[in-house]
Amino acid sequence: MKCVRCQSENRIGAKFCEQCGTAIARACSSCGSELSVTAKFCTNCGQAVALVASMPDSRAPQSCTPKYMADKILKNRNALEGERKQVTVLFVDIVGSTSQSENLDPEEAHALMERAIEVMVEQVHHY
Repeated sequence: MKCVRCQSENRIGAKFCEQCGTAIARACSSCGSELSVTAKFCTNCGQAVALVASMPDSRAPQSCTPKYMADKILKNRNALEGERKQVTVLFVDIVGSTSQSENLDPEEAHALMERAIEVMVEQVHHY
């Protein structure tokens, strides 16, 4: 099982990545049942699994962090835990994206949004 954060290969059945500690198991947002890494639908209630979770090669938030920054964060994890900082929060509303996405397949909607997300992530990391 490949970790979504660091891409390390883990043994089948692992609940946490042995390299970075990220939880590997997923849960259904509707009923809470545990899902396999490749599940597109919950086997308990039939609920569709969220797009990012169902596409291992998609741009999950973990993959938007440059490797040098992720390495620095992981290296200093103990020093950062419990740290209080002033932060800036970025909220972006792409007008009309919800109604437009309703008429597209999940893969098409994801592809449409991916470029906008890439541009935003570049600017966040720049500043």
